[in-house]
Amino acid sequence: NCMKLFVKNIDSSINEMQLEGLFAQFGKVVSTKIVYDTITWESKGFAFLEMVKKEDALKAIEALNGKEIKGRELIVQEAVDKRR
Repeated sequence: NCMKLFVKNIDSSINEMQLEGLFAQFGKVVSTKIVYDTITWESKGFAFLEMVKKEDALKAIEALNGKEIKGRELIVQEAVDKRR
């Protein structure tokens, strides 16, 4: 039972590998996708992560939501599936 996370307010200098490393402290990360502008290729400041275990994802939310990374407070929450 994987759990998808929505992460926003990410500093533009952070790449997917760094972001994944941050979340990997809490459990196995299946995928990390920072959303980039299709024209400028600049980070839009948000990303989606998928973690293998829901309990690990919940631990990551608890630890990282509101945590300051490079001067910006991360907002971490469960991603809402818009297809439902």
